[in-house]
Amino acid sequence: MSTTDTPQASQGDVLLRATGLTRHFQLGGAFSRRTLHAVDEAELTIGRNEIVALAGESGSGKSTVARLLAMVYKPTAGEITFEGKPLSHLRSRKDQLAYRSQAPMVFQDPFSSINPVYRVSHGLLRSLKLHRPELDKDARNAEAERLLSVVGLTPAATFMHKYPYEMSGGQRQRVGFAQALASNPKLIIADEPVSMLDASIRIGLLNLMAELRDKSNVSFLYITHDLASARYAADRLVVMYAGHIVEQGPIEEILAEPKHPYTQLLLATVPDPRAPLSELAGADRGEPPRVVDPQPGCRFRARCPIAVDQCGTVTPPLRVLTEGHQVACHRAETVTATTWTDRAATDRAATDRAATDHAGKESA
Repeated sequence: MSTTDTPQASQGDVLLRATGLTRHFQLGGAFSRRTLHAVDEAELTIGRNEIVALAGESGSGKSTVARLLAMVYKPTAGEITFEGKPLSHLRSRKDQLAYRSQAPMVFQDPFSSINPVYRVSHGLLRSLKLHRPELDKDARNAEAERLLSVVGLTPAATFMHKYPYEMSGGQRQRVGFAQALASNPKLIIADEPVSMLDASIRIGLLNLMAELRDKSNVSFLYITHDLASARYAADRLVVMYAGHIVEQGPIEEILAEPKHPYTQLLLATVPDPRAPLSELAGADRGEPPRVVDPQPGCRFRARCPIAVDQCGTVTPPLRVLTEGHQVACHRAETVTATTWTDRAATDRAATDRAATDHAGKESA
């Protein structure tokens, strides 16, 4: 697969790079040979002071990528480098702890990611003591209050003494960001941090991510299934399907002219109040594939409106289509803005013909 960098993540600006990143899980007992391919040969870069959105439907492998980057899982194959240093070379606990302090995670569920029996101050002060041992007790308290102020929880002294049940979901998620910031990170891995929050609260957290990038020089891997929020917050977009990265590049370019049929399908599912209700009815027929011992070929082929015989036998590599824009599709050059609407129109015409024929037979 191609490892050509995008303009936003040129060689000198790359903070994290994943090359050939693969994670498989063995299914069944000790004698089972069934293997789940959660992530296969992913190529990903994150630049300094950059927000990269990783998008895809449930089961596409997004959270597995996050856990690989956070060193929760070990890769089956491939390599991750952070500031040019391979993570596979981090053997000692001290080195691994140092990396984890530079790339913490913010989790999806703000109601279970914070221990309910401790005050807010507990997690913050513990993180500061672990990752910044040069601070004394008074300095840790002052820094904890400063971090709460940075994420918009004021007065900070009041929030320090609150229990999680005394805060809303949005406030709890801000505490999660404050805990991540306690170690002075260079990258925050945010696994769907706004998906469980009300729409009115999401915008505040997306603005917070942009603020932290601009003021604290923190990069983000923002994992989401919501392309609208990705467009609002991110600089680049990476689209995953069934364990493969199928398209990536500058977010405005991809959303304006997507070149993979799956990216088009994701865009088509974004509600448009101006569009006719039946415009895409029946366009997508099919389910995501099972990625247990998958065969070669494009994993989207069963749902793709432009699939050809080659798609069933050859797995398309991620290749450069235009500068900074990569896509894994044999027919990317033929994808148009009307690929899915044409499919929908064809399906509706076939349905109408079938209904007419049936009515004719009934009358006869």
